[in-house]
Formats: sequence, structure tokens, C-alpha cells
Amino acid sequence: MRASSVAPEIFFLRHGSGANLQAQLRERVVAAILTGQIRPGDRLPSTRRLADYLHISRTTVTLAYQELGAQGYLEAAARSAHRVADRGRPLGPAGAATAAEGAGVDWHARLRRAGHLHRPIVKPFDWQRYPYPFLYGQMDMSLFDLAEWRECSRMALARRDFEEMASDAAAADDPMLVDHIRSHGLPLRGIEAKPEEVLVTLGAQNALWIATALLLGPERRAAHENPGHPDIAGALHLSGAAVSAVDVDAEGLPPASLPARLDVLVVTPSHQAPTTVTMPLQRRRQLLEAADARDFVIVEDDYEFEMSFLAPPSPALKSLDRRGRVIYVGSFSKSLFPGLRLGYLVGPAPLIAEARAMRALMLRHPPGHLQRTVAHFLARGSYDALIRRMRDAFHERYTTMIEALDRTGLKIAGSSRFGGTSLWLEGPPGLDATALAQELREDGVLIESGAPFFAGPAAPCRFFRLGFSSIPPARIPEGITRLAHRVEAHARSGRVRCGTPRS
Repeated sequence: MRASSVAPEIFFLRHGSGANLQAQLRERVVAAILTGQIRPGDRLPSTRRLADYLHISRTTVTLAYQELGAQGYLEAAARSAHRVADRGRPLGPAGAATAAEGAGVDWHARLRRAGHLHRPIVKPFDWQRYPYPFLYGQMDMSLFDLAEWRECSRMALARRDFEEMASDAAAADDPMLVDHIRSHGLPLRGIEAKPEEVLVTLGAQNALWIATALLLGPERRAAHENPGHPDIAGALHLSGAAVSAVDVDAEGLPPASLPARLDVLVVTPSHQAPTTVTMPLQRRRQLLEAADARDFVIVEDDYEFEMSFLAPPSPALKSLDRRGRVIYVGSFSKSLFPGLRLGYLVGPAPLIAEARAMRALMLRHPPGHLQRTVAHFLARGSYDALIRRMRDAFHERYTTMIEALDRTGLKIAGSSRFGGTSLWLEGPPGLDATALAQELREDGVLIESGAPFFAGPAAPCRFFRLGFSSIPPARIPEGITRLAHRVEAHARSGRVRCGTPRS
């Protein structure tokens, strides 16, 4: 594999955390090597360049590089730069190879390959230091009641609660949390469910993975939206099924475009990801009719319905299902905070029983203290109060975004009817949104290229996503102005290529 120069943006430090900066830098470099983010032979930024980017002393970088060199991770390159050593990690005693290396196992042949299926949506770890972060899904701490969360966490450690969650519950979920999902969350979406029809998961992605793993295999066929979330496509391909990508239009996924043979369809009808368009009621009914007539199952990812500040959200697809063909996926990660990683799967009891058994083989159940803390947060009304604050704040930011975009030539290609926290934009034909996103970092602006959302080989993409969950409203107009200037500069310089762009 050809070596390359490593961009300083992959490294970040937490200034003011009390942790030694040199130690933090060493940990970041080692983590990048061990996870394959940087590879043997890759050249790291010079000590001066990395010090300037991280706003630390050049001596700190030099000492960190020297220590990593002594440990066998790095080797000196020209001048003040270093490259990743061929070993990429320390050697064993006296430079001997480890037993695993000496065994001669061909891991590429033995492993089921998942890395090539993962198409990450690029989000810098240090996004908070950028003044104009139009990133989707990030949290605004000013809206979250941290004191109330701490109180709920303390309540979960009270003796009675602690005795319940400290015992071996096997594969059971927290009954208090399941009860609130059934009595409060699901009825808001027009869904009724019994306890045995609900499974708590480690976020929506975990729920989607479990569902697809149970329903699919090499002899089956699946479909997903295009564009759509890359993790959904990755999970479907990993199942071994034959996978089709169905192009969406201004009303979401068109049932008439589904492949002739189909076992499982994953769809986001209320708030299509990433275009945010809402599937009309008539089309939803057509989709259910097609599922019944052709005997396939629908997995509905119903994310972000809580952010309904423009109009009430449309009923969930599952609320219209009278034949038990829709499996519902919900999440608290978008409405509470992304690091929570707590969601739920709702479906027929036989499916949930098998899903619980599969989850038990992986992790038994999500952490009990986390489940009970969320349960208290819901029961005390803190969650509803948070949602009200978020709706008000996001409505203001949405309005500011629309007004700022109206003053530019940028085209909104998708916007939710009821709200949400992002907009889907279409650049001029030939624009490479990935290159645009990289250049905008120099202006302090963060956007998300649309490229990872499209199926097929990597290609230039003119679409990009702007989130507004974490950017203060006062900074939105200037951020949009800087974005528009960069797009205009691309057009003037000829960097907007002729030809057919990725759509």
C-alpha cells in the first residue's frame, strides 16, 4: 500500500483537561496506528506544523515523537518529520516477533471483511474549536440539563434501584425504561406494543444490525435508500445478502422502483436520511401494500421525530401496519446526546425473542445503570422539558439558516416538513463536496460531504449536509457566507469540473 502524508486534523488534544499534553499526543498517535488510521510508511506532520495546528510547544511534539521512536512506533524521516515504523508497534523482548506474528496466520483470508464496507462520515474529534460547525448530530451543552442528569444518575444508585440493576438480569431489560417506552414514547408515534415486543439496544445502529442479521443471509435480498446512511448499507452487505440501492425522489423512496425480488427493506419514511424529505401518506400505504403482496419485511428507522418545530410529525409507518410487516427502530441518542448510544427495537414477539437471544450472545444487555438513569430522566419529565428547549432553539436556528441561505446562490435540495436538525444542499454540477469540506476547515467551517451516503464506487459528489444542532444562531449567517464564498471560488477557478457529477 502506498504511503502518504498524514494530515494534522486527525489529531486533537483536550487543553485544560489536566492531562499532560505530551502524553495525550503520544496516545493519539498510537491509537491512530493501532486502528489502521495511519499505516506503516505514512509520514507524520513536521513538529512545527503539528505544533502550530494543536497550539502547543514544538518541544512538546518533538519529545512525543522521540518517545514514540524509542518505543518502536515511529522512525525519523527528513528534517523534523517522522514516519510510522514498519512494525507500527513496539517489538517484543530483544526485538523478537510475537507468537501471533510467528504463527503465519493469513488473517486476510480468515476474516469476514467489514472495514471496506465502512464509509465514515467525517467529523473531526475537535469540532468544538471550529467557530462554524455545521455538523449533524452534535450536542449543544447549553440546552442540556446536566444537573438533572446527574440527579437521575444518583437516583439510579439508590439502594433499591441499585439492587435491581446489580443483580444478574440475564438478557432482560430495565422494566422501568421499557414501560416508559411503551406508555409514552411509542404512543406518540401511534404505536402500541407489549413488553415482549420491545428490546433495548446500544443505539439505533445496534438495533438495525440485529434485525438485519436475523432476517438476512446469503440466499436473501435486501434494499435500502440511495442516498442513505452508509452504516445501513454496510450492515446489509455484511449480512451476505444481495443488496440493491433504490434512488429516492422528492417524496422519499418510490415503491414502484423496488427490485422484483425482496426480503427486507430498510427505510426512513418520516425523515429520510440524509435528504430529510417526508414520505406522503399515500406512498406509505403503497409501500405497505407492496410488502404484503410481495411478502417482504420493512425495517423503519424513525430517527429525530421529536424535533418537530414546524408541524407535528407524520405517523410512523408502523402505526399504519396491520399485517405485522414493519419492524420499528427508535433511539434516544439524537434527542439526549450522541454518546449515549441507547435505542430500541419494536416488533412481533417471535422476532424480539430471537433478537434478545442474539443480543445476549454479544453483550447480554445495555448497561443497567445507563438504562435506569434514562428511565428516571424520562419519568421526572426532564426529557420532555429538554425536547421543548431543543425545539425552540432549533426552530430559531432553522429560520436563521433559511434566511442566510436565501441570500446566497446555494440550493436547498431537501428540508423536512416538520423540522429536524439539518438541511441537504446541492452544489453546482461538477462540485466535489469532499474537497470543499476540506478547504472550508481553513475558514473555520465544518460541513459534511454527501459522498458517503451514495451507493456505488467513490466519485465526486455535489451534495452536502448542513447540521445546526450545535452551532449558535449568531454564527450561522457568517458561516453560510464563508461557505458560499468557497463555492463561488471553486466555480471561478474552474475546480468545478465539467461532466456528470454524482447524484
